[in-house]
Amino acid sequence: MAVYAIGDVQGCYPELQRLLDKLRFDPVADRLWFCGDLVNRGGESLRVLRMVHELRERVVVTLGNHDLSLLAIAQRKRDAQRRVNPELREVLFADDGPELLDWLRMQPLLHEDPDLGWAMVHAGLAPRWSMRQARRVAHEVERELHGKKHKRLLGKMFGNTPDHWSPKQRNEERMRAAINVFTRMRYCDVRGRIDFQSKDRPGTQKAGLYPWFSVPGMRMRDVRIVCGHWSALGLFAGLGVYAIDTGCVWGGRLTALRLDTGGEPQVTSVDAEAHRERIPGKD
Repeated sequence: MAVYAIGDVQGCYPELQRLLDKLRFDPVADRLWFCGDLVNRGGESLRVLRMVHELRERVVVTLGNHDLSLLAIAQRKRDAQRRVNPELREVLFADDGPELLDWLRMQPLLHEDPDLGWAMVHAGLAPRWSMRQARRVAHEVERELHGKKHKRLLGKMFGNTPDHWSPKQRNEERMRAAINVFTRMRYCDVRGRIDFQSKDRPGTQKAGLYPWFSVPGMRMRDVRIVCGHWSALGLFAGLGVYAIDTGCVWGGRLTALRLDTGGEPQVTSVDAEAHRERIPGKD
């Protein structure tokens, strides 16, 4: 059995298909971990969701900011849904759209396999979180997202405040802070305050900001972490973190890591298809 983690797909269906072919993925024996952002901008989000949903017994997905955005849009009135980009409209108005979205909403923010020695998140972890605390915070949000009150959470989860997570926070503020950490963080300061504007490679950020995985005094963790979200960072390995958003949707590559090697993970990638029409939008 092989276990592969795959970076941000964002609707890039042909690249995902070619990557699985290159991996010789066996849906009977192998498992796939997706770092989140299955949808938006690549042009074929519906085909990606259908493929991953069909493989769901062999798949783990951690939710990304684009996935959560789609789930929030799905709670709007039909007239408002018709105003989003054509790629997301195709998902929202598909006959199997409700089934796909219900399945997507039930996915976690954090996945951990202690036997494998790996954890996965879309963007990052707060510098002071241990893995135990990260699991506890993720489960708080997941309970709300998976429960009867999910519409209220999806309607109030966006915003740049709070810019850090604190145990003193309550209700929507606490949920929003956790979601910002798990799905939007790239840079933060030593107190874990997120800078939402800085997105370029390390070395370009303002003084006092650090990549979330190299903040001075941060907690050391006993598992390796694979993540996506940061296309400008590209393929990165260091400090126990493996970042694999290699910017397929921007004309880069779609990347997979084989996690079950026992040593350094094996990297496999495919080039983006140059002819695809990309759909612009905010992160």
